[in-house]
Amino acid sequence: MFQLKFQNQTFSTVADFKHQPSDLPDFARSAFEFCRDWLEGKDFFQQKTSGSTGTPKIIRLERSQMIASALATKGFFGTGENTKMGCCLNPEYIAGKMMLVRAMVWESEIELVEASSNPMSEISETPDFLAMVPLQVEQSLSEKGSLEQLQKVKNLIIGGAPLSENLKARIVKSGIHAFQTYGMTETVSHIALAKITAEHMTYRTLPGVVIGVDEREALWIKSPMSGPLPVQTNDQVILLSKNTFQWLGRVDFVINSGGVKIHPEILEAKASGIIEKFLPDSQFFFAGIKDEKLGEKVILLIEGTELDSNSLGDLKDKLKAELNRFENPKEIFFVNRFTRTPSGKLDRNKTVQSL
Repeated sequence: MFQLKFQNQTFSTVADFKHQPSDLPDFARSAFEFCRDWLEGKDFFQQKTSGSTGTPKIIRLERSQMIASALATKGFFGTGENTKMGCCLNPEYIAGKMMLVRAMVWESEIELVEASSNPMSEISETPDFLAMVPLQVEQSLSEKGSLEQLQKVKNLIIGGAPLSENLKARIVKSGIHAFQTYGMTETVSHIALAKITAEHMTYRTLPGVVIGVDEREALWIKSPMSGPLPVQTNDQVILLSKNTFQWLGRVDFVINSGGVKIHPEILEAKASGIIEKFLPDSQFFFAGIKDEKLGEKVILLIEGTELDSNSLGDLKDKLKAELNRFENPKEIFFVNRFTRTPSGKLDRNKTVQSL
């Protein structure tokens, strides 16, 4: 039986969600309104895309698409009505909404907490199934009580941003049973999952998902959750089989430096451990800017205060030893604050344009 637990209270019927407490915080109000609409049988929902690679837009999601997504995830993990769930993502966005949909479709219990950096400290009962973003996982791994809870979660899915090599290694070392998701608002959350291991991650599609690539080797998707037409992505992949692939990065982020194509997301995974040692908890990314000789040159942008000259020199030496001569950044820029989308995702293009 579906039950939403919030602040030691339980809500499950349309009437429960209609007569909501007057002092609900915004995230809980969004969740209550969505659950009310769903239980009343609403057939479609308006959802804003994240805007991580362009202007955010409003798209229409059909109830049938969201049900298909929930059932496909259920088929992948073999979950059911006895599955206890936790929602620590903002219900304003698709990832948070889909946790609520899964609970209602699976007839499961779900505990709602605010989307904080360490939500495990707020969850009263360790869930069987949980979705988080990398920042939340990283913070939870750093606190003993939260780490112990995460180790008990049967299936943790992580989305919203690629994992750094450092965070991936910490997850594996901690023995957490976790998966990186692949998906977007247009596909109604994830359509593929990769078990997080020490090896290069391979994504496996959910039941009912058909995939292929275009002439750019960019992934296209056709599935019950994404609607009748294929969804063309800008994600370059290596197609391993009809239902497995490896992700390389976004086609529109690729840096063409002297004729060599470089995926910044791959560089970020390789460099994360080095940068973490010099600048713990700092955000960074690689990008390309115009260069007369190379066409584009690789640069590194780091959020925060610039290092002193000695530390900066050491950082450059470490990067030079780790990255090849095409990948090594020709310049390093320190930016006080990166530009982000309304959903909190990094806006690479606007950040580079602000230099």
